Amino acid sequence: MSGIGSPDGTLPRPRILLVEDSETQALELRLLLESHGFSVERCPTAEMALDHLNTRLPDLVVADHHLPGMNGDEFTRQLRLSLRTRALPLLMLTGARDGERQGLESGADAYVAKSADRDILILRIRALLRERQGGAASGDGPGVSAFRRGRVLVVDGSATYRTFLAGLLAHEGHEVRTAATHDAALAALDEADAAFDCVTIDLLGPAYDGLALCRAIDRRRAAGIEAREAGAPTFHLVGIAGSAPAKDFLVEAYAAGADDVVSKADGEVLVIRVRGLVRRKLLEEDDRRIAGEFGARERALERARAEAEAAEARAALAGALEQANRDLATANRKLTDAQAKLVQAAKMASLGELVAGIAHEINNPLAFILAHQGTVERLLGEIAESEAELASHRSLAKCRDRVGSMRMGLTRIQDLVLNLRKFSRLDEGERTLVNVPESIETVLALIQHKLGTRITVERDFSGRPEIHCTPALLNQVVMNILGNAADAMPESGTISIVTQELPETDVIRISDTGPGIPETLREKIFEPFFTTKPVGAGTGLGLAIAYSVVQAHSGSLSVETAEGGGACFVIGIPRQAA
Repeated sequence: MSGIGSPDGTLPRPRILLVEDSETQALELRLLLESHGFSVERCPTAEMALDHLNTRLPDLVVADHHLPGMNGDEFTRQLRLSLRTRALPLLMLTGARDGERQGLESGADAYVAKSADRDILILRIRALLRERQGGAASGDGPGVSAFRRGRVLVVDGSATYRTFLAGLLAHEGHEVRTAATHDAALAALDEADAAFDCVTIDLLGPAYDGLALCRAIDRRRAAGIEAREAGAPTFHLVGIAGSAPAKDFLVEAYAAGADDVVSKADGEVLVIRVRGLVRRKLLEEDDRRIAGEFGARERALERARAEAEAAEARAALAGALEQANRDLATANRKLTDAQAKLVQAAKMASLGELVAGIAHEINNPLAFILAHQGTVERLLGEIAESEAELASHRSLAKCRDRVGSMRMGLTRIQDLVLNLRKFSRLDEGERTLVNVPESIETVLALIQHKLGTRITVERDFSGRPEIHCTPALLNQVVMNILGNAADAMPESGTISIVTQELPETDVIRISDTGPGIPETLREKIFEPFFTTKPVGAGTGLGLAIAYSVVQAHSGSLSVETAEGGGACFVIGIPRQAA
């Protein structure tokens, strides 16, 4: 299961604290849990488990309801008293009967009967761990107080009752000290490490004056409050009297400093009162500590704000920074001008290569015309010398064929010149309605020397026939992409040109059957001077120029993998009114 550890050690193993007094059952449960990838630590009693929680918090506690000394209910209540362990998940192992009441009334998160199937136990543990990961953070972090048990001092002259009451309170999970006399009680309070949460005094004991001892303890409590920070919590003082103390005695007890007076005959009520007083004191300590942490954070925030304001003031007075910004703006303008000149130079270089190709194309039909010129002159000479009518007719027909061929060559030259004029016309910076199929065909005619007969061009002009843009968009951008596609297929291949009409965008897709562009290079191909061609075969400016032209139209130019594995360049131009 993800997120809670695994037996192979790929994730931290969840830590479980097992509280079980039976050696046999503890061994069985440990083997079961460790076989499912959990790390198990075991304590035989609840008291030992409380001490263990001060060293390191587990991810979950599994506790038996029936434990020697402090049982599972009291153990759970102790966990819920401390901020450190309030959110710690606890699974209670109960008897088969009345298991739900035993498990949940005490504050446990879940319960499982000991007789239940072991798979159910594992599932319940995993569910609690999932909730643990999505809930509060562990209490091991800084600022969380250590878990501690309530500390109670029992003062009683009767050894029997003193032992009885100490046993009841220890069963509740408290750390209990006892004193039998006036001086022993005061000595216990004066010890350096004494920090009691509650003191119980038998007010009617014959071994000492209960009310006088109550007043003496109250004076020490008042002195301790003055010595500490204002508002610091201190111990509670509980007086123990007879079954029905008189009103006057109650008034004296409260005046002596008692916070509560409880009948000695009802030990259960006394335990409940002490439990409530200790719980309140522990909560007061947590609230006070949390308030102190928030105050420290507020002070740190105020210091940070003051430092930020000082930094802003220094920045406002730094004239050097403003001068640097002006210099940077100037440098950016110069860089922009240099880039524009570089683009223009690259366009001129591209036109030079284009003119060389066109000169080659013009030279072929011119040679064709010159070759037939001699034939026409010779045949016309034969007509002049021949007297046979039939021969004259044949010669004239042949002359007419040759003249027709010469006309085709001249027309081809005328078309090439016209296409060159369309490509390099001077109004290319102005936006106008451009015929997409016508412009693409013009570009294809201009780079026919690169395509030859080895590359097949497939056309699908299903998009809008006219778009509002500059002629450079279709001339320069489409030519650079088509030229690169032709260079990528030195042997043979196919180029596909598709136009599409989207709701707000006109798209031109140009794909080839070449080797494609690796994923690692797709972010670099539009950078100036980046090229994959051999040295001297390319400047690395073609796609950079194409990208800048598309950006000027607020469009997009991207590359992806074509269906056949080659490259597919996608030009997207937002639709604009003419």
